[in-house]
Amino acid sequence: MAQASAKASRPAGKAAPRKPVAKRPAIQSYNLFGEVRDLPDVVHCETIASRSSLHDWQLAPHRHGRLHQVLLIARGGGTATMESGAHRLRALSVVNMPANHVHGYAFHPGTQGFVVTIATEILDEVLNAPEGLDRALATATVLRATPEIRRLMADIFAEYGGRNFARAHILKALSAMLLGHVARALAATRAPAKAATGVDILRRFEALIDAHYLEHWPVARYAKDLAITPTHLSRLAREAFGCPATHMIRDRLVREARRNLVYTNKPVSEIAYALGFEDPAYFSRTFANATGLAPSEFREKVYKGV
Repeated sequence: MAQASAKASRPAGKAAPRKPVAKRPAIQSYNLFGEVRDLPDVVHCETIASRSSLHDWQLAPHRHGRLHQVLLIARGGGTATMESGAHRLRALSVVNMPANHVHGYAFHPGTQGFVVTIATEILDEVLNAPEGLDRALATATVLRATPEIRRLMADIFAEYGGRNFARAHILKALSAMLLGHVARALAATRAPAKAATGVDILRRFEALIDAHYLEHWPVARYAKDLAITPTHLSRLAREAFGCPATHMIRDRLVREARRNLVYTNKPVSEIAYALGFEDPAYFSRTFANATGLAPSEFREKVYKGV
């Protein structure tokens, strides 16, 4: 009866108000689990417990825009959630997590292990392009730790904790060796080739960007090489990374600019010309649109360590 009364009192032609639909939480993009400081060191090292214990051993799905991570479970375990699904973590599991891949963790309380985070600028310096390590390392997956990987993780943590002479050089060399052994382990477990998926196309797109970003190819040129339409390519990019394909191309140029600004003393104008920009002012606008800082401001911020 109460329902009939409510219907009768409702003005004709007006539907009952809809209940608000709960929004799905957006996937966060972090530099380092929410930290915003750029390039704080050659690498960043921390234990699994130091961060996950603060969040009840749960880290919600997120992505790192400019950081590659290698995680080693020493004791304990849990579950890693990736774009490919859920992966069980056991003692001596290694997680290879490339930049921009959505992932989350649910660790068993008390889990012990290590996380080495490497900026993409460092990857650009240490990876040998002809060997194809960048393509191998672009796979987000769980592996079994080899003795070499375990030893290198321990060596990196030991060097990271000190302030000895040549620390940055040694950390860079050890990181290069770690990435090489992770890539080798990935290659050894690679499955036979399957039909191309959206993820496969985006990996090929990223490889093409690495090969041609200095030529300032438009999206249409990349799409042609991938045998798809520009619209399809941009749709795949938006679905995977939340940005159009043009931003992926721009961000590769900006990534190289960041590396030059941090690791060289070249003037901004010289960096602009080396990256294929005919107008340094246009380069500065492009860089500022992507990072929120002018090139000179970015360099000053990093040098001051703020």
